[in-house]
Amino acid sequence: MKGLRLVAAALLALAMTSGCRARGEQPGFVVMPGMYYSVPYDSYDPNPVLRGGQTLLTPPEGTVPMTGEAFAYGPGPEEALRAGVELSNPETTDAATLARGKQVYENVCAVCHGPAGQGDGPIIGRFPNPPSLTAARARTLPDGHIVHIISRGQGIMPPHAAQVTLADRWRVVLHLRQLQGGAQ
Repeated sequence: MKGLRLVAAALLALAMTSGCRARGEQPGFVVMPGMYYSVPYDSYDPNPVLRGGQTLLTPPEGTVPMTGEAFAYGPGPEEALRAGVELSNPETTDAATLARGKQVYENVCAVCHGPAGQGDGPIIGRFPNPPSLTAARARTLPDGHIVHIISRGQGIMPPHAAQVTLADRWRVVLHLRQLQGGAQ
């Protein structure tokens, strides 16, 4: 009986070690090859498995971005006007906030609008000139309207919500008001 157990244990050990044939990049015994050799899809690849045939899906309605910032205003001039009426700048004008607004403006906005907001950034000649941010019309826009433009885009300006956090958009507005000479 003891010999039978010893033989059974040896056979079990031999069976278990037979799966340990891995060498370098070669796997040992693959139990579920469909899981090991999965078919990857890139974001914009067609995908026959999903409804609509697209790999990249839009998030379900009502979901909040990972940053936790939902911007409740849709695209378009009506929504921009509504944002201008309903939103006010929650940021303070302390030195650190103003410095951050200037930094974000210089990194994201100045390439088109120029360092002083005159619409003379280095892209001039490749794209139509953007409007001056110090002109009378820009001075009269409410802060919420400007944040909407940064968030959703306007004309040929693309939305920048993916690149600039909501708090930084408000800080950019504070910097813009400094460029405008403090006009509200």
